[in-house]
Amino acid sequence: MEPFCPASEMEILIKAGQFLLSLSFLIVLHELGHFIPARLFKTRVEKFFLFFDIKGALFQRKIGETVYGIGWLPLGGYVKIAGMIDESMDKEQMAKPPQPWEFRSKPAWQRLIIMLGGVTVNLILGVLIYSMVLFVWGDRDLRIDKLPYGLSFVEPLQDAGFQNDDVVISLQGEPVQKLDDFRSVVFGTQVTKATVIRNGVEQELNFDTELGQVLLDNAEALPKGTSPINVNLPAIVEKVSPGSGAEEAGLQSGDQILSVAGIATPYFQSVVQALSQFKGQKEVSIGVRHNALDQNVDRVAQPIPAGAEIEYLSASVDQDGKLGFFPVSYAELGVFEFEEQQFGPIEALAGGTEKATSTLTGYVSSLRFLFRPGGSKQLGGFITLGSIFSPEWNWESFWNITALLSIILAFMNLLPIPALDGGHVMFLLYEMISGRKPGEKFMEYSQLAGLLFILALMALANGNDLWKWVSGQW
Repeated sequence: MEPFCPASEMEILIKAGQFLLSLSFLIVLHELGHFIPARLFKTRVEKFFLFFDIKGALFQRKIGETVYGIGWLPLGGYVKIAGMIDESMDKEQMAKPPQPWEFRSKPAWQRLIIMLGGVTVNLILGVLIYSMVLFVWGDRDLRIDKLPYGLSFVEPLQDAGFQNDDVVISLQGEPVQKLDDFRSVVFGTQVTKATVIRNGVEQELNFDTELGQVLLDNAEALPKGTSPINVNLPAIVEKVSPGSGAEEAGLQSGDQILSVAGIATPYFQSVVQALSQFKGQKEVSIGVRHNALDQNVDRVAQPIPAGAEIEYLSASVDQDGKLGFFPVSYAELGVFEFEEQQFGPIEALAGGTEKATSTLTGYVSSLRFLFRPGGSKQLGGFITLGSIFSPEWNWESFWNITALLSIILAFMNLLPIPALDGGHVMFLLYEMISGRKPGEKFMEYSQLAGLLFILALMALANGNDLWKWVSGQW
């Protein structure tokens, strides 16, 4: 559970550290996927770099025929293979007669294996990491089809037909049992119908527009950090952040927030929505019940539990509409049902393979939104990627996100775009089928065009991040 307070400098550093470690790990192994088959086929590798060494490197050392190093620009990494037209655009080398140790002198099938090596490593890595996570930590998921207080939905989903406190049991006929199921099905499938339990009665919902498009169309209007759905849970304080408005008001661990400026707040999400109306204001009345965890938790679903003794505190709300506290987790309340499973080595490998496959298919399916109105605005750069990591160092979360990024990296690199592995594979397949190599000039121009396209895409993605930061959407 993330803290309900502004991201501190330490949290930003922790997220950035995890992102840098994950990225470095994936880049090194991806490039090893090219390096190892190249060396097996006696192809000279001139450079092996983590990050780019444009106009200098942080570290470099030559061992044998290869210079190993770390560049200063953390936008990726590369291996420079002799006799290959790549992002280095080394025209001088290509103007010389081919040498036996060069990439261009090797049979097409060997070159194909070298180029597919990075993608293959990333796919295998995704499976192995997911398998390791299942083996070490098992699988523990909150059952959202058996929630005691239901879900809360962002306004666009309410306009589509959902109501707060609904319990979703299926989307487009597919059972929804876990929180991640909702997100993956909504963006991975064209969802135009759902089954919910509302006030104890099962009900069918039909939507004029698929839910993924509904969220896409309203993405900019949603408050920053907003999830499409949230599990309703009582707003009980686990701890307060030092120096925050919550601490100054006297909010303590175990306090349940029941109202904000007279607005009833039965759930944590109700508190979030209510506080958003009082950004930057001081002396906002906060109604609390002390020692809520020592009382009957089942009653906290009511706006004001019967017989509750309420104390009203005066609190300052920051510019982001936050007090500065951590809410208790689902597990601490003891009224939520979890699905738990432990895995042996074989079961973990099977589960990891299944999870990697579903992750890949879901990601590929979600890309359809990029080609719809407003889709390009959802492209995210390094800030977006860094933001998905936990604000506290959590190895289980770190490895799950790293596995996700590994699968995304594999797919993106396989796209048939010159300058990417998939572009080289495309030209090699053409050569193997036609028996003719594309001309070197054509390859150079294609490589340059592909490189410019990728740089433009990166500029767009990181530009979106910058705009969100400047406009306060983060």
